[in-house]
Order: sequence, then structure tokens, then C-alpha cells
Amino acid sequence: MTGAADFASGKGHRDENFPVASRLVRAELRPTILAFYRFARAADDVADHPTADAGQKLAELDRLEAGLRGETGASEEGERLRSALQARDLTDRHALDLLEAFRRDVTKRRYADWAELMDYCRYSAAPVGRFVLDLHGESQALWPQNDALCAALQVINHLQDCAKDYRELDRVYVPLDALGTHGLAVEALADRQASPSLRTVIAGLARRTGALLDQSRPFADRVADRRLALEVGVIHALAENLVHRLERRDPLSERVHHHPAEAAVLALRGGLGVAVKRLGRLVGLRQPSLHGQR
Repeated sequence: MTGAADFASGKGHRDENFPVASRLVRAELRPTILAFYRFARAADDVADHPTADAGQKLAELDRLEAGLRGETGASEEGERLRSALQARDLTDRHALDLLEAFRRDVTKRRYADWAELMDYCRYSAAPVGRFVLDLHGESQALWPQNDALCAALQVINHLQDCAKDYRELDRVYVPLDALGTHGLAVEALADRQASPSLRTVIAGLARRTGALLDQSRPFADRVADRRLALEVGVIHALAENLVHRLERRDPLSERVHHHPAEAAVLALRGGLGVAVKRLGRLVGLRQPSLHGQR
């Protein structure tokens, strides 16, 4: 294998579980978000390739980093993102953090506990939201709430795909201590249907993920950019519903992912909730001046 194209899965931004560069985001910013996404997609495809060995994967991830740094022998995806970031005077820090997560995906296949999983999410998920905030000129004071939301999205994906990740990649993000508490080994993820004990583990992890969403609940209200705030509200609504599903459904044998129509209804509800709150605050701010004119 000689380049990212050899590792490509064929997935695009419309195949993801949560919106990427949706129409809610300002049009002039979407190309930069898509450049970041394509870089991340390329790295993800490398890390998840079913037949390439670890050495090949790490070498290709190094080429992606070389592109970011403007070095020779670099990948096109890295070079394109470098150009997009420079055009907006943005740091490459978040993309480099992502590469750390993908390198872990190549070399680390088990997570001992929740804290170890959260450390992984610090590199695999939080940088995506931080990049989008930077692109919109938002305050770094929002990073803790961003990180909580992004970690929740990451764990939701892990729980939805826990059987597939184990069967196809021998990769397990379900913390080993959670399995061990209920007398389970990772092999339980290979069953066609989750045992009652595994259902209890997954539901418990879903509740912990719900606590992350509780931490991030004020996030949309504190985002200055109106359109980005709506996007955050949409994502939060989708995530909350998926957490509830994971508390009740078996991801080994039942569908957890949203159908398009389901996602559309939830997105509308989430966006409207944010819009109504912002309108209410705007009316409240204008009210004193109206009283003063009477």
C-alpha cells in the first residue's frame, strides 16, 4: 500500500451518525470543515483497514502528519488540510491530536476502565469540536462542554458498534472492568444476542454517557454563532435519543442507529429548542427598553 487511497473505505461525510458540515453551518466555513473531515476520514480508514499490518498503518499516518507539517513524501489529505488551515489562520493542533487517537487504534485494542476511555476520547473526539469552535471564532471557555458532548458522541458510536468492532477489528472500547464486574470477557461481544449481563453493562455505560450529555446541556446556549448553536442543539438531541435507545436495546441484535426520518424529526426538535431559547433571551433583553417607552 502506497497511499491513503489504498486504504479508503469509500465512506463519506453523509455516512456518519451525526451531522458533518450540515446546511446549518455558514456556507463559507463548510469547505474548511470538509477538509478536516476528509483528513480524519483518511486517518480512520487507515487505522481500521482489515488487512494492512500495524507498520503499514503507522507509516501512512506518519505521511498524513507530514502533509500537515508541509514535509516531503506527504499525503494529499494532509497537504490539503494544511492549506485550508493556513487560509483561515488556524492551528494544526487539533488534527495532530486526532492522529494520536488513530495511532492508538493501531496499537491499543483494549481499555481498562472509564478513565482510560475518556483519555482516548480526549484525542479521538474533543479535537473535532474544538476545531469547529476555533473556526467559528468561539471562546476556548466552551471547550469543557464541547469535550463532554464529543466524548458522549464517541462512546455512543462505540456502544452501537461494539460487536462489529470486536468481530472485524478485535478492538474493544467497552471498559474491561465493566465487563469483569459482571463476570464477562470480551468474547461476550461475539454472541449474536447480548446476554442479560452484557445488556446491563451496555445500559450502565449508556447512563454514564447520558451524564456527559447533562454536562454539555448548556453548550448550545453559550455558543455565540447562531447557526452553530442550532447545529449543536441538533447533535445533542440526536445523542440523547441514542443514549435512551442504548439503555433499552441490544446493539448486538437490534438496530440502534436512526432511520433518516427519525433523525430528521429529532434534528428539527433539537434545533427548534435552541431557537426558542435564543428568541426568548432576545425578547427579554429588549423588554426593558419597550417598558421605558411607555
